[in-house]
Amino acid sequence: PVVVDLCCGSGAVGAALAAALARDRLDAADLDPAAVACAARNLAAAGGQVHCGDLFAALPPQVRGTVDLLAANVPYVPSGAVGLLPAEARDHEALIALDGGGDGLDVMRRVAAQAAGWLAPGGSLLTEASERQAAEALIGKGADVLLQNTDSSAVLQTAQDKGVNAFGWDSDMSAYAPQAHLGSAIEIWGGY
Repeated sequence: PVVVDLCCGSGAVGAALAAALARDRLDAADLDPAAVACAARNLAAAGGQVHCGDLFAALPPQVRGTVDLLAANVPYVPSGAVGLLPAEARDHEALIALDGGGDGLDVMRRVAAQAAGWLAPGGSLLTEASERQAAEALIGKGADVLLQNTDSSAVLQTAQDKGVNAFGWDSDMSAYAPQAHLGSAIEIWGGY
C-alpha cells in the first residue's frame, strides 16, 4: 500500500506504520522545517520520503489518487485551550503542532476537504480529535468513522444524522477490521 503521514512532526506515526505494514511507498509532510529534518532522519531506514510544505501541497503530484492509508496528526487543540495544556506539551511542542484554530478543527477541515482526491479507491483517512470535537469532526456522508473508547451516544447519533457510518472500537481495535470498511476514519481520543 501507499502510506502518507501529514503533519508528520518527528515522523513517529509514519515510522510506526512502516514497521507494521508492508508498503510500496511512504511519504510524510510537515510545515515546520525542523520537524521535516527530524522526520527525514527517523524515516530514512524505512525508505520514507519527507517533504516540507503545507499539507497536500508538499506531496509529489504522482501520489494523488494512490494513497491507501492517509494518517493526519493535525493540530486540534482550540486556540483558547492551548494555555491549558500540560507544561510538557505547551512548553516543548511548537505552537503550530498544537493550535487547531478557534474550535480546533481548522486544519482537520482542510485535510478532510482534500483527502478524497488523494485517496485510492478504498483508501482511509485516519486522524485524531478530542471526544468533544467528534460530532463536528465527522468528515461527511458516506464516510466510515471509528470511535475509539467512547460511549458517547450523542456522537453516534450525530454520525447517523449526517449519514456517516460510525463504528466503536476498543484500544486493541478488536471491533474493527480495516479491510471490511471503505472511506474515512476519525480516531476519537481522550482530549486535551
